[in-house]
Amino acid sequence: MNQPNILWISTHDINPDLGCYTGVWPGAEYAVTPNLDRLAAEGARFDHAFASAPVCAPARSAIMTGCFPTVIGTMHMRTKAVPRPEVRLLPEYFRRAGYYCTNNWFTDFQVDIPPTVFDDCSPVAHWRNRPNPGTPFFAAFHGMATHESRIYVDDEAFEASTANVGAADRHDPASAPLPPYYPDTVVFRRAWARYADLITEMDHWVGTILDQLEEDGLAQNTIVVFWSDHGKGMPRAKRWATEAGLREPLIIRWPDVIPAGTVREDLVHTMDLAPTMLHACGLPVPEHMHGVPLFGPDGSFVEDPNEYVYGGRDRMDEAEDTSRTVRDQRFRYIRNFHPDRPPMLHTDYPDRLPTWAEFRRIAAEEARQLACGEPRSLFTELQRTLVAASKPAEELYDLLKDPHETQNLVADPAYGADLDRFRDALARWQGRFGDLGLVDEAELIERWRPAGLPRTTAEPIIVHTPHGLEAECLTDGASIAWTTDPPGPIQDRSLMERAAGSPEHDGRRWHLYSGPVRTDGGDQLWFRAWRIGFKPSEEILAPVPVRAKHAT
Repeated sequence: MNQPNILWISTHDINPDLGCYTGVWPGAEYAVTPNLDRLAAEGARFDHAFASAPVCAPARSAIMTGCFPTVIGTMHMRTKAVPRPEVRLLPEYFRRAGYYCTNNWFTDFQVDIPPTVFDDCSPVAHWRNRPNPGTPFFAAFHGMATHESRIYVDDEAFEASTANVGAADRHDPASAPLPPYYPDTVVFRRAWARYADLITEMDHWVGTILDQLEEDGLAQNTIVVFWSDHGKGMPRAKRWATEAGLREPLIIRWPDVIPAGTVREDLVHTMDLAPTMLHACGLPVPEHMHGVPLFGPDGSFVEDPNEYVYGGRDRMDEAEDTSRTVRDQRFRYIRNFHPDRPPMLHTDYPDRLPTWAEFRRIAAEEARQLACGEPRSLFTELQRTLVAASKPAEELYDLLKDPHETQNLVADPAYGADLDRFRDALARWQGRFGDLGLVDEAELIERWRPAGLPRTTAEPIIVHTPHGLEAECLTDGASIAWTTDPPGPIQDRSLMERAAGSPEHDGRRWHLYSGPVRTDGGDQLWFRAWRIGFKPSEEILAPVPVRAKHAT
């Protein structure tokens, strides 16, 4: 069989709130998701998949590197990390192996994306643009339809953003399956119904991409992966190291290799996707990756790939807090390193959202009750914990009995042995890998960029050989690219593009250097080196007697 293609389709800010997870995830039956339900029926549905962080940039950094954010320095929301030199972004491995690699279009991997990673990273990136229809591809499509911001737009904008959701598929706020930690108010019911409508809109988008794959006759030899970055964009989910903050949908289809209707109950990190894709395509898995392959080239699954899954919450914009969590098949343990800080620290962006504002409003009303000498009555005790002045140092939940994490078992002596087991598991994990989230961030930045100045990648060394132009760079961890396109103006990037690390666009096509560049023409070649977290090198112009033919 030909080397399989890879198609990644991802979305933002959802739990397994898809119809195919009915009976697995509380409230999943509320969703209208025919395309994703069909994808799950045709492939494998993972019932216990978890993000490494409950917010997008750290979570995506883990997925794209196969490494824990707390180990490579990408745990804060947001940052520009300088990972260890061996760390690279996943598509570069595929590009080096001859794949055409594209990203459409969102990045947000906590590092600036060098042009060595993708052949095309743009709003028009698509496998259909590869120069040779026989070239295998790694194509990623990142949709924004379900991002938390879309829940709260005005009615006109919401109607426009859910134009593909028919009247019969609209979700009734009265039927919204609110978890018990949310107050049953109009604000929350409306937000939940809108969240579900956006999922249906996203499902339509997924269907259009899958249809294109079918139209091109590529479905049979393409591994399709659907994932979300982390949990839903509401309080006690996104930004919290909880089940709702970290539990993800994960669906993988590989026709005739992974049997249709497969259900996997193993504990998996979405971080495991990077080594899984490499292993499935017969490519070596780098030793530095912390994720583990979930299945091999023949589709056979690894049984129990993870005894535990790990996650954490670190700085969220200006809100500084640190939590770590460990989960097995039954329990979730959370260690809060700053129990004196409130669970719902003021954070400028989410505090402007209606669901956050609703918690603040009700808390203020309860304060007025106290001012009048009346008992508080608007929140339940569980709901009130979200706006409390502090939080427990440790939390332990039996998820089989208590899927919404309502009853903290830390003080229950019947669970003492389990508590000790999780404390030990967390200590062993941090002892094995380290935890940069426990390092003062100013100290960490000074390590990365002394006196605030980024290091610069060394210029590549170009040598003429009988085999063509050979290149090397003395900076550990650097990758080299070359182009025949002369320098041109660099397009301005928006603030969001700069923050998300989107690559600079200079109108040139950079080829990843993977061996001697053979020539048979008269043009010049430019070489440049990039090391993640460093400034790129200066360009080296290599005059040659002939035109470059070799491209990767």
